[in-house]
Amino acid sequence: MNEKEITPCEDESEHESCQSLLSTLGEYGDCTLHDELCAERERHMKDCEHCQIVVNTLKKTVELYQEIAEGTDLPGEVRQRLYVRLNLDDYLK
Repeated sequence: MNEKEITPCEDESEHESCQSLLSTLGEYGDCTLHDELCAERERHMKDCEHCQIVVNTLKKTVELYQEIAEGTDLPGEVRQRLYVRLNLDDYLK
């Protein structure tokens, strides 16, 4: 499988947009970010693969957590692979 190489933002102003998105990531994920800022973040993510990955990873992590919190038990092997992948090996004990 060929993975697309992800390169850092080449433009300094683009890098600042990434930093700005990261500084409001919690509010964006919780849908508590002001509409204007939310629209700005979404415009940025249309062209920024780095930020798309960060936001998609956060969303997936929250979804997985909510599934577990709702009482959905993961099979032991799946739980172990997930914890290893997320570098949470200490929680497997």
